[in-house]
Amino acid sequence: MTTDQLRRAGIDKSGIGRRVRAGRLHRVYRGVYAVGHEGLSREGRWKAAVLACGAGAVLSHRSAAELWSMLEPVDGVVQITVPVAGGRARRAGIRIHRHPSLSRAETTAQNGIAVTRPGRTLADLRPTISAGEFRLAVRQAEIQGLPIDTRALVPDGTTSELERMFIGLCRRENLPIPETNVRIGRDRVDFLWRESRVVVETDGYRHHRGWVAFEDDRGRDNRLLELGFEVLRFTYSRVADEPEAVARLVRRRLALAPRRVDPG
Repeated sequence: MTTDQLRRAGIDKSGIGRRVRAGRLHRVYRGVYAVGHEGLSREGRWKAAVLACGAGAVLSHRSAAELWSMLEPVDGVVQITVPVAGGRARRAGIRIHRHPSLSRAETTAQNGIAVTRPGRTLADLRPTISAGEFRLAVRQAEIQGLPIDTRALVPDGTTSELERMFIGLCRRENLPIPETNVRIGRDRVDFLWRESRVVVETDGYRHHRGWVAFEDDRGRDNRLLELGFEVLRFTYSRVADEPEAVARLVRRRLALAPRRVDPG
């Protein structure tokens, strides 16, 4: 139960304190208490984490997949999505994902726990796990007859976790899905909106560090510019931590780009 729920039940701050000292309430997170005993089930821990993160918070990502029985439960942090850009305090044992674009239509309740719907769960999950584990999650969803977003099942041609994260971002933010890992002239690009002539490169540190990589990347950008393409570059931290800002920039460039068809 939350502090607010206890107060609505007529238990004030001092009453909460007395019950905690007497072992009748057990603090799980700040402002969230277990009643009677401190040994929570896995579902009890998920529910407590959702309550701890405030209004609009929902279980998401792997934790949601486990609740939907798409994946076997594993020990680890509880993953929660909140529909705001900031303002929720960090809590031990909880990973908070901030997505202001999360709509109520993408959430529901399962076993009394606010959670992302199966389709949204798969879209969030795909960039964070291996392809094999993702296929297993999809198979389990299909076996159970869960309503799933078929867009999450289409092979996307990605070759790295960062690329999968970017495709997941495009789906969540309702951006047009780009071509992936395609050639333009002598160069291979990560993502291409051919009609808009916009290219996105996702730059992981491992493959883009050092002077040679720096020179190669700028040479490729210049060649693409000569062919009439605009190149946007995003690092892992921007894709992971600032998805809404990345989506706004891509959407703006797609809207501003001239509508020409690439002749070659």
